[in-house]
Amino acid sequence: MPQGLLLTLSCPSGQWTVAKSKLLGSQQLRAAVVLRALLDHDEIMLLLTSSSSMDDAFSMCWKYQRPNIQKEGDLVLGLFFQLYYATQDFSMVWWLWKKYQHVLAFYFTIEKINRDPHLLPNLTLGFQLYNVYSSEHKTLRDTLRWLSGGDVFLPNYVCKSKYSPVAAITGTSPTFSAEIGALLQLYRTPQVTYGPFDPMLSDKDQFPSLYQTAPKDSSLVHAVVSLLLRFGWTWVAIFISDDLKGEQFLQALNVEMVKKDICVALTERLPALKKADTTSVFSALSRLSIPPANVHILYGEAESLIIVDLMASFFLTIGKVWIMADNWDITVVETHRILHSFHGSFSFSQHKREIPGFQNFLKTVNPSQYPDDFFFSKYWMHHFNCSPTGSSCGKIGACGPNTSLDKTMTRYNDIMTLSDSSYFLYNAVYAVAHVLHEVLVERIAQGSPEDAEQPRPPPWQDLATRHMGTFTLALCIAGTFTHLHPCLKKLQFTNSAGQLISLDKKENHGATYDIQNAVNFPGGLRLLVKVGEFASGSLLHQGLVINEEIIEWPIGFIQTPQSVCSQSCGPGFRRIPQEGRPVCCFTCVLCPEGHISNETESEHCTQCHPHKYPNTEKSLCLPKVVAFLAYEDPLGMALACAALGFSALTAGVLGVFVKHRNSAIVKANNRALGYVLLISLVFCFLCSLLFIGHPNIATCILQQITFGIGFTVAVSTVLAKTVTVVLAFKATGPGRRMRQLLVSGAPNFIIPICSLIQVMLCAIWLGTSPPFIDTDAYSEHGHIIILCNKGSVTAFYCVLGYLGSLALGSFTVAFLARNLPDTFNEAKFLTFSTLLFCSVWVTFLPVYHSSKGKAMVAVEVFSILASSAGLLGCIFAPKCYIILVRPEKNSMKCLKDRSSRRNKISEDFSHKSPFFKA
Repeated sequence: MPQGLLLTLSCPSGQWTVAKSKLLGSQQLRAAVVLRALLDHDEIMLLLTSSSSMDDAFSMCWKYQRPNIQKEGDLVLGLFFQLYYATQDFSMVWWLWKKYQHVLAFYFTIEKINRDPHLLPNLTLGFQLYNVYSSEHKTLRDTLRWLSGGDVFLPNYVCKSKYSPVAAITGTSPTFSAEIGALLQLYRTPQVTYGPFDPMLSDKDQFPSLYQTAPKDSSLVHAVVSLLLRFGWTWVAIFISDDLKGEQFLQALNVEMVKKDICVALTERLPALKKADTTSVFSALSRLSIPPANVHILYGEAESLIIVDLMASFFLTIGKVWIMADNWDITVVETHRILHSFHGSFSFSQHKREIPGFQNFLKTVNPSQYPDDFFFSKYWMHHFNCSPTGSSCGKIGACGPNTSLDKTMTRYNDIMTLSDSSYFLYNAVYAVAHVLHEVLVERIAQGSPEDAEQPRPPPWQDLATRHMGTFTLALCIAGTFTHLHPCLKKLQFTNSAGQLISLDKKENHGATYDIQNAVNFPGGLRLLVKVGEFASGSLLHQGLVINEEIIEWPIGFIQTPQSVCSQSCGPGFRRIPQEGRPVCCFTCVLCPEGHISNETESEHCTQCHPHKYPNTEKSLCLPKVVAFLAYEDPLGMALACAALGFSALTAGVLGVFVKHRNSAIVKANNRALGYVLLISLVFCFLCSLLFIGHPNIATCILQQITFGIGFTVAVSTVLAKTVTVVLAFKATGPGRRMRQLLVSGAPNFIIPICSLIQVMLCAIWLGTSPPFIDTDAYSEHGHIIILCNKGSVTAFYCVLGYLGSLALGSFTVAFLARNLPDTFNEAKFLTFSTLLFCSVWVTFLPVYHSSKGKAMVAVEVFSILASSAGLLGCIFAPKCYIILVRPEKNSMKCLKDRSSRRNKISEDFSHKSPFFKA
């Protein structure tokens, strides 16, 4: 097997030039290219040979074959096809054996028409086949040779008169069709193409004699975008041919992708092979970096797509999904590796029906049936290593008895699958036959029976110089066949597959695309599996039908691949675009507090209703639970128990004092004020229960009023007791004027006076902005707290400030009287109680403001209980201790023992303390 690419030039002078190229990586080319220059006809022929003796024998036979294939007939069609591509310097050649199916489809169609008694009766179709390649000079000479009818071309002359070329069927390359289109227009010869639809060729001002059988692929862009959306592929790389067709496809694709937020990671324009040499090809390959996207879209002319096939050979890019939008069968026909980059790829082909009888024709055809077709012999030799008897080179090797195209389980068995171009070629030949038949029928209806017996229609060229029948010449002069072009424009017929065919591309008949999945198996076997289809005219998602279960993904994927710039932002997140990058590249950010997003790829978060809250994932708003400081709550139950316990304890202390009302300690500390203080403390403890439970209008009003007035009575009572202690001390001396105040009960008026002021403040509060029921939907997550709004915050702090001033006054007086000499002096206890009271409510303010929801209520209840308990404990605990535990100290004898010492100490103390001077 050759180790490189051999380029041999044969000239009449006998000089040979042999060049050996470098090895192309791991991909070794198996063939040598023999280039023979026939200067007498100015033509070039390329042959593919190998080193075996069998192939050598075949090559010796083949190099003397005719440059074209022909079959005589009354009407002759010209078929121009292309079996290989080559660089400009012929250093690199690619044979595309799949394209030989076009020739077999042409044979099949010609024979089928000739056997049809209802289509062109008594006339036969002949043909001339030309294999063209990347040489504009060679293409034009082949075209002129076909028009002149000889092996050499003579412009404006006809070498033979046996046949009349009536139409040219041109191949898959629109570049080639455009090259010969201008030349055929000069001769007014119809040109029908069977390649993919090209918008450039539809310009009737430039190509008035050219017709395309392939339907418009305007829906192809929608089909590709629909497939991308189906699998969530939003980050793709695009490879297109560097020509007008590729640019138009790219422009239309970009418009649709922008609408659907699909971004392009890389756009690469592939150079045409015919304009490139080895250096430029490898330079282009070096620029094709591996893009970050997992999905690659491939579209363009076959010559450009060859570059991608070569790239796949040298830069194995497994783990990429290729979407072949055009000419895919040409690109991957030589693929035989299961790890090839195109394994698991998708292709779009316009929906077509099977041609009746074509499969059976492929199964039975062999080169012996077409002995002049040396390409068929070469195809057979290349695939089966033999040549049957009757072929162009005779019997070479030994072909098996069952050798046929459908018996080979190799990669070349792909020829059994009907390609788009073969189907379009079948329709192109039938279109020309139907038009010729229509014109002849019309002429027969207008002419005489003798004229109708003429076997051949005239050609488009100047037939006055041709040797034709009398009636044929008369038809030409009369201009009968000038109506052939209008017939082609308005032609509509139903082919044998049952599909309506029209060459008028102004009408939009809609298109249906089959989506196929390419699967490579070991040993070179490859299958095309139809996995879905797309029908234009439907909504984008409704037009696509695909069976994901039967899709074979490329190597490296065990499930549906992902191709995104950034991972999707799930529910609960919103996406923020990344600066300087496409819209598909973004950062996912968690929704802020109180907001949700219940869709993927959400750009904004939605705020929940105040009565709802987001779940943990921030994907759904849930209704908030109504909550309040209930008795069932542990905290509410604890506070309620504490309130009841302290109330019972206070009632118990009151009972003890009532029981021992005549004892010295009870009588010495103003028994009446003690009763009032204990009763007010009971109410203070019980008022805390108004803060617990479901709030209502009554409790909201009562809890603040009861709190304010109850504590005012308690604190004013403490103030009265403190003042009583001071007056009692100052009234003990002889001649003291304070005795009258003490005896008259003046300190007892402090309580109603102070309480009246607090009542007035509360009345103003209720009259201006009373408390009401309110809800707090933000303090606790997932809860709506029902609580009492204080209405006027100013009024609340005025009430609280008034209580504070009373407590501060009581503390000041009690602090100054703490050291008065008295047997049962309670000034120290009053000092501690008021100090504790003030400390509790000073601490209450910052804690209350930093709390929310039920915690605010709990803080206020706790402050009420703590301050009330402080007054109860500091004032009455020592007295209860003496009454219950040390009753011996609770007697008049103890009081008399200390009375003598009290007078002396009081006199000394009064002289030292200016506060107690008369």
